[in-house]
Amino acid sequence: MQDIEPPREVRPLSPTERRQRNRQEMLDAILLNARAIMREEGVAALNLRELARRLRFTVQALYKYYPSKMALYDALFREGTRLSAAHWNSAMANADSFWDKLEAGLEAIMRFAHEYPELNELTFSRPVPGFVPSEESMGESMAMLQGFDQTIQQAIARGELRLDVSPTEVRDLYLAMLDGLTRQHMANEPDTPIGSGRYGSLIPAAIALFRSAWKPEQPPPGAPGPHDRRSVKPHE
Repeated sequence: MQDIEPPREVRPLSPTERRQRNRQEMLDAILLNARAIMREEGVAALNLRELARRLRFTVQALYKYYPSKMALYDALFREGTRLSAAHWNSAMANADSFWDKLEAGLEAIMRFAHEYPELNELTFSRPVPGFVPSEESMGESMAMLQGFDQTIQQAIARGELRLDVSPTEVRDLYLAMLDGLTRQHMANEPDTPIGSGRYGSLIPAAIALFRSAWKPEQPPPGAPGPHDRRSVKPHE
């Protein structure tokens, strides 16, 4: 007979822990309903009265959780940043070469846009007049860019990119391509699977363009490579 484990003692939550749990559940519910409104009506059309109606309490009660509409937008921006970073980091971790990472990153952000169109627009565009992300939220956004900068530097060190290429140029051109393809795909074929359709199918071609521009030239057989520091003696 198998030994039966004695039941584990479950410690009840303290009043403080219970309040914290309840508050977090309400914060999550507010963000979820706010995202639903933005998806239905547009990101800039988020209305606190409609949000309060869906949550079955007053607008004044909303201010106990978010002191202003811009604070609510900031929380949504931060949520979008974290979700997009999770997609991005997973793609980077599962790709080998630098070129594989570029392709995986494009697919990851396009997938994020498919799954969270309202957060994608808020996070990577400026659809709300007067909204400026807080310093804390921008810090999380910048961390993602800094990680990509490190990926580019590592690719240069490994010889996957030309030594004379500008890391800033690589980053900015890639992000412009990523934003353009994603924006066009979502505007014209939002229901088309990733990697297909008029713009989604262009991901491999986009990476091929970058590769042809930035990949080091292969030296002729027997010629010293760019990292070969040995002096070549002239023929006597």
